[in-house]
Amino acid sequence: MTPSTPIPAVVPAGRMADSAQPVLPLPDSGLELRPWEPSDADALVAAGRDPAIRQWNLLAVETAKDARGRIARMHERWRAEAGAVWAVARPDGGEALGLIGFNDVDLAGGSAEIVYWVLPQGRGNGVVVEATRRVSRWALDDLGLHRLRLCHSVANEASCRVAAKAGYAFEGTMRGALLHADGWHDQHLHALVRGDA
Repeated sequence: MTPSTPIPAVVPAGRMADSAQPVLPLPDSGLELRPWEPSDADALVAAGRDPAIRQWNLLAVETAKDARGRIARMHERWRAEAGAVWAVARPDGGEALGLIGFNDVDLAGGSAEIVYWVLPQGRGNGVVVEATRRVSRWALDDLGLHRLRLCHSVANEASCRVAAKAGYAFEGTMRGALLHADGWHDQHLHALVRGDA
């Protein structure tokens, strides 16, 4: 038998770590996606206290010190090529209204899972859909990933609508997939693959 040829990495190591995290404009809403800064700590604390965000996200941020530590870890995860997280914000260093990005980044395997939340003052105007489309284009076209996952509790109808509007195809239900404060939740699995219309 001849040894099999190793499968090359979908995205070469260093593609993220060797460059600065980009600022991505959201022209429809007039907002932008930018790296989180220590000055955004109050927005993370507010998110940690928001009932809707706490219901669907595993976000435990109690103090500004906790928030600054979490922001520092966001930058570390970029350098480690394990995550890419942006603040949804007003331009030119303005107020952070939400968070969007990717966890479980696997450059070699070409995949990641999208995560997001928006504070009350940023809801109801389509910004989450616009931001999801924008970071998805960045991940597939600029970074070079092949497949993106979007998972949410089956009870979270708003995220199901975001997934559909952003072009993520429904692939099925994962039973007992995530523990929330009120118990185990089944999750819908949506995905966007390079080349999808």
